[in-house]
Amino acid sequence: MAIRKKSTKSPPVLSHEFILQNHADIVSCVAMVFLLGLMFEITAKASIIFVTLQYNVTLPATEEQATESASVYYYGIKDLATVFFYMLVAIIIHAIIQEYVLDKINRRMHFSKTKHSKFNESGQLSAFYLFSCIWGTFILISENYISDPTILWRAYPHNLMTFQMKFFYIAQLAYWFHAFPELYFQKTKKEDIPRQLVYIGLYLFHIAGAYLLNLNHLGLVLLVLHYFVEFLFHISRLFYFSDEKYQKGFSLWAVLFVLGRLLTLILSVLTVGFGLARAENQKLDFSAGNFNVLAVRIAVLASICITQAFMMWKFINFQLRRWREHSTFQAPTVKKKPIVTKGRSSRKGTENGVNGTVTSNGADSPRNRKEKSS
Repeated sequence: MAIRKKSTKSPPVLSHEFILQNHADIVSCVAMVFLLGLMFEITAKASIIFVTLQYNVTLPATEEQATESASVYYYGIKDLATVFFYMLVAIIIHAIIQEYVLDKINRRMHFSKTKHSKFNESGQLSAFYLFSCIWGTFILISENYISDPTILWRAYPHNLMTFQMKFFYIAQLAYWFHAFPELYFQKTKKEDIPRQLVYIGLYLFHIAGAYLLNLNHLGLVLLVLHYFVEFLFHISRLFYFSDEKYQKGFSLWAVLFVLGRLLTLILSVLTVGFGLARAENQKLDFSAGNFNVLAVRIAVLASICITQAFMMWKFINFQLRRWREHSTFQAPTVKKKPIVTKGRSSRKGTENGVNGTVTSNGADSPRNRKEKSS
């Protein structure tokens, strides 16, 4: 009801409240400008850079595919324009999920302000993680990553990508870039902004690193693995907000989180430390996209190991905090028997409480029962 009352009063145009209330419509208008630009010949060349994937190459047909020619892509500076356009699309989708799904659930559940923000965060992330897992798994199956794990390092550099592979990375970069303006649109608390900036920066650093270093095969596998574990956590948190007795999802997530960190380290060491280290071509070549040199391999492994160690440290602290809260909540209160001494002052102390504990009834003391019987 409070949200509807605020919406009835139209704030001044281009004011702070106006932008927050109408940011989805404003972004939709900006995105529509690029789409309308495709309809005119004068602006089509500029608009197509934002809307469609760039740097496509048509490879000649092989003996196995004699009738078809493969169209593959590589990356370049124009990808920044494409990422910008799909960042606008991510903002629009974010607003649609917020308005038509999460806000309706929040009105029914009557969450507090703290639970309201956490529920919105988990709702948005669980939808993104689920979509990315399904999309990434489809790419893994279609390109035979599961049946042949040597694809992760064989024939490096992987500078030529299929349409699905490149579009997946463009969408990932666009989503995590859109998280920066969402901190303003969602009125994120100042104390929560540093935490948000850290994990957004970590996602962008690793996704962009895998994309630019042509480690997109390894990055895809690690992203699908990580997203599945994170999806389980956020969907468990959504169920927990609806019923606080729900704890099974967190227990399963704790096990899979540790296994996910181990699998990430194993696949990274296997691909970078052994597969690429034994490759024949180990010369730095920017034109060919070959970054298979010792310094780059050490930097890649170091960044992955440090990130996994940081995540495990946060995970252990989280589990210890939950264990302390759970043990404190279930600790039985020990009732101490009041110490009775002779004299008038001892009776007054017993009635008012002993050691800071107020007794419920002054007639519980043995002295009072003795006086009553006499």
